[in-house]
Amino acid sequence: MCRCFCCSMDSVPEPRSVRRSHRTSKSPDNNAAKESGKARKMTSNLQETRRRGRMDRCKGEEDIANQLQNLDLGNKASATGTGLVFNKIFTHHRCLWDPSHPECPERVSTIMDMVQKQGLLSRCVMVEARTASNEELRLVHTKEYVDLMRSTQQMDEDQLKTLADTYDSIYIHPESYTCASLAVGSVLQLVDKVMTSELRNGFSVSRPPGHHAQVDKMNGYCMFNHLAIAARYAQTHHRVERVLIVDWDVHHGQGIQYVFQEDPSVLYFSVHRYEEGSFWPHLPESDSSAVGTGSGEGYNINLPWNKIGMKDADYVAAFQQLLLPVAYEFQPQLVLVAAGFDSVIGDPKGEMSASPQCFSVLTHMLRGLAQGKVLLVLEGGYNLQSTAEGACACLRSLLGESCPRLGSPSIPHDSALKSISRSISALYPYWTSLQVLEGGPLSDSDPLTPALTPALTPALTPALTPALTPAESSEGLSEEVCEERTGSLDLTTGLVYDQRMMDHHNMWDSHHPELPQRIQRVFSRHEDLGLVSRCLRIPARLALEEELALCHSLEHVAKMKATESMKPRDLHRLGDEYNSIFISTESYRSARLAAGACFNTVQAVLTGQVRNGVAIVRPPGHHAEKDAACGFCFFNTAALTARYAQSISQQPLRVLILDWDVHHGNGTQHIFEEDDSVLYMSLHRYEDGTFFPTSEDAHYNRVGEGKGAGFNVNIPWNGAKMGDAEYLAAFHSVVMPIAREFDPGLVLVSAGFDAARGDPLGGYQVTPPGYAHLTHLLMGLAGGRVLVILEGGYNLTAISESMSACTSILLGDPPLSLPPLPPPHPNAAVSINNVIRTHATYWRSLRIQLPESLRLSLPSPKPRGKRTSKGKKSPRQGNQGGTGQGNQGGTSPGQESPQTAPLPSGGRGDHDLDDLTKGLVSLDLNRSTSANPSPASVPLGGARSKVRLSPLKNPVKELKTEAVPSTPEILQPTPDKTETQAVAMASSGPVTKGNQESGAAAVEEGASGYSKEPVFELFCGDQDVDGSTMYVVDPLSWCPHLDSVKPVPAGGIDVFRPCEDCGTDAENWICLCCYKVYCGRYVNQHMITHGLVSDHPVVLSFADLSVWCYPCQAYVHNQVVFEAKNAAHCVKFGEDMPLSN
Repeated sequence: MCRCFCCSMDSVPEPRSVRRSHRTSKSPDNNAAKESGKARKMTSNLQETRRRGRMDRCKGEEDIANQLQNLDLGNKASATGTGLVFNKIFTHHRCLWDPSHPECPERVSTIMDMVQKQGLLSRCVMVEARTASNEELRLVHTKEYVDLMRSTQQMDEDQLKTLADTYDSIYIHPESYTCASLAVGSVLQLVDKVMTSELRNGFSVSRPPGHHAQVDKMNGYCMFNHLAIAARYAQTHHRVERVLIVDWDVHHGQGIQYVFQEDPSVLYFSVHRYEEGSFWPHLPESDSSAVGTGSGEGYNINLPWNKIGMKDADYVAAFQQLLLPVAYEFQPQLVLVAAGFDSVIGDPKGEMSASPQCFSVLTHMLRGLAQGKVLLVLEGGYNLQSTAEGACACLRSLLGESCPRLGSPSIPHDSALKSISRSISALYPYWTSLQVLEGGPLSDSDPLTPALTPALTPALTPALTPALTPAESSEGLSEEVCEERTGSLDLTTGLVYDQRMMDHHNMWDSHHPELPQRIQRVFSRHEDLGLVSRCLRIPARLALEEELALCHSLEHVAKMKATESMKPRDLHRLGDEYNSIFISTESYRSARLAAGACFNTVQAVLTGQVRNGVAIVRPPGHHAEKDAACGFCFFNTAALTARYAQSISQQPLRVLILDWDVHHGNGTQHIFEEDDSVLYMSLHRYEDGTFFPTSEDAHYNRVGEGKGAGFNVNIPWNGAKMGDAEYLAAFHSVVMPIAREFDPGLVLVSAGFDAARGDPLGGYQVTPPGYAHLTHLLMGLAGGRVLVILEGGYNLTAISESMSACTSILLGDPPLSLPPLPPPHPNAAVSINNVIRTHATYWRSLRIQLPESLRLSLPSPKPRGKRTSKGKKSPRQGNQGGTGQGNQGGTSPGQESPQTAPLPSGGRGDHDLDDLTKGLVSLDLNRSTSANPSPASVPLGGARSKVRLSPLKNPVKELKTEAVPSTPEILQPTPDKTETQAVAMASSGPVTKGNQESGAAAVEEGASGYSKEPVFELFCGDQDVDGSTMYVVDPLSWCPHLDSVKPVPAGGIDVFRPCEDCGTDAENWICLCCYKVYCGRYVNQHMITHGLVSDHPVVLSFADLSVWCYPCQAYVHNQVVFEAKNAAHCVKFGEDMPLSN
């Protein structure tokens, strides 16, 4: 029964847009010459477009469900286990003539001793080392060089020293060849295990190191280049197309760079001490300007440090703001790490100040790539203790332990930011992910935010006892649970769910999107995937009134409490006092359960009973204000949880609230806008203030007030269907840099999933794997103390899959691979840069200084549907050759991607629609400003505004268009023309003007649901198109039946809903009186029957969004129906209708 009740909300397909084609300037003469050709093209495409439209509407809903279900989050067992390779033979390699040489056998033995002492050895899967074959060594090295190295086994000490002196920084032992070839084979063993899914990841504790070794010579303690050979081996034996090699050894791995500098199948990233070339190996090609050559141009990334003493914040910033954006664009299938620990504090050669724990965080960041296929191989590190601690920290991360919190300061050094900026500048022409940054001057003054000072817990009145009270003890955490998990090294994820929260329901609208089944479906999907059994169940409890008063006024709490005894009509009347609220007698209790459930879970996280948590709760909370319910929300669950966590914390607690719900969390922002102990960050659809909650408080320039200035970060999206690429760009450029500088002790996620692909309210494109990657990034904060709290999300399949993906990440599973990502939408880049410029005053991490000339040097943007290069010459993603020998042409990572994203034209399926609509003036959402406002009555995002339009005094006016220079496709209006509706009626033969009377009848018949063909409604004048006539019908500007039109339900209009009687989705109509959906005459005539039985006169076509009045037998175009038409248009095309006055 549940599934039937909510089937109309389930699996809503992706809205398909009629997108604008890219317009270029053309002379009037060219326009006239090409006009007839365009008309012929429009007619020739009409029938095919109609056929595709019918097929797409029938397949759309099924497709989105299949796409989500085919994610296979749980049916395919993911690889588990961390492989560890070590062999005592590695200790045989030593310097015969210098017993104190820093590259000594104790380097690996000390690591293994510490691995044993910390209890990590028993948790790893030991992998037997093997010797690499000659063929494997020759994947990189020449035959002559391999033969020479083999001959060293028979040399005496003098011969070995003589040969070693011919190289730079080399010693040779009679067993060096054996050790080196065994070290290579050990890495290849791990490659085999990981690529065949026998293991998830691995660590090779081997020596001698390898990243300096070149094709035909030893260098810098290295004989064979382990990682270069491993990359080639993966390509030849496992058909890996893209390999990322990350080198954090303090010395530049020039050997790896030389091997792959012309190869676009391997992306090499090195962060190393350079000091303007004065540090070994003293090479100009170690500088940031060395980006690769030939087809490998752009695939070599050097980040040179020009000062010693670089700290954790510097290394993390380098990964977060340079490596990860490029790596996500490159999308490697295997990650190899040259894990040198001579950057750890205390190393005599590196002289850096990074902590061992820093490398655990870096490892965690890399585990989000390549589905977690990450292999670490020991390189340098010459302080035995520091090297062992760094290696163990990385091993813990590979084993899935939470990231440790890093010490202060958390602000990157100015020298580090300068180096990062230089590297980004060098790579800027090649990677669209870096081109999100616009460049130009940013603030260079001291940050205004007191991020480094301990955040003081605000005074809480009254003081609370920890979590549980005697009155609530029956619903609290059991002693058995506490004892079971205390001190455990293998903590799991806490999960809270209580079906009593389903009691809150809408008594007047059974189709309201905030369905009780939302949480039931999410929990059921968790059960199906086996996630519930892997979590520790946390019991829910009722929040106490004094706990609710942490964020809400006592008057508001009392008002909500009073609803428990109200009659339905009083509840309805009270609900009308708020914005987008329905109330039942169980609403107050359900909202208390939602808050109390989160209280229990955050307590379990802070007291170490669980590692992190997920709260499947409702009603949502982030719109709730201090003294008012709003937007389906009664009490602000996330805000209350933050305050509750601070109240029970033994130390001052900084809290990050990350809100990725598609709607701005106005309530959360207002509660903390003067508070520097809570950082609120929101990514939301804004549309220049026209999207719910329709307030300028959601804009990027709202940064907080007083001491809270800088601690409110809004990332408002405008004018495009944002998806994974845009959300990841915001995380890499804004969210994570600020969050790391803030250094929270707890992360709360207001996890609304109405930005998910298929959601009827959000209209965005974020996928479940996209949410998984965002969650993985957040888990690098606060020592992994993350609580994901359900907010919005109204496609039951989408929210179930998306939240399950997040829980899977919390449990330690690697994120699923993302589809090839298109470049971030330019509108997203505008928003991101607005935020950066605004908040650079407060957060030093944002101060990536790029010259403005960089962007000016790029070619003009082309339509994203064309998938053309954005840079001078862009690196490529997805090389087809398995060997990766560098002979592939270099193209943009976006060029070969089959996925397209809307700007402004989309995939191939939209091109024909573009041809049909070149005469339309599309609404640019960025123009909807205070000077050009959207109607107040046009609700976006599902939550309906209470402003109602008065009847129009002059409802039919001229069609107004905004002039676009040199754009002939736009039809210019004339003063004597009214707004007209042209209906293109396709027929087997041409229709002449002499048939106007019968043609008009056909139009009339089609509008009332009787047409066998879809109707295309165009706002234009008479046109003769290749001998056929596009008939012009003046719609009624008013009819006496408009009074029957009801406001759009809070859930909006789902244009993909099937007929309620027969289930078809072909040529359906929606009644504007009761908002039920039925099919037209040439299907099963159910809308006609409905109109006769119910006496509901006005209906809206899903095919062309025209409105028809049955009694008047005419089209109607009046402001009264605009709300419904626009709501349908937003879902169908992903943007507002063009405005007409």
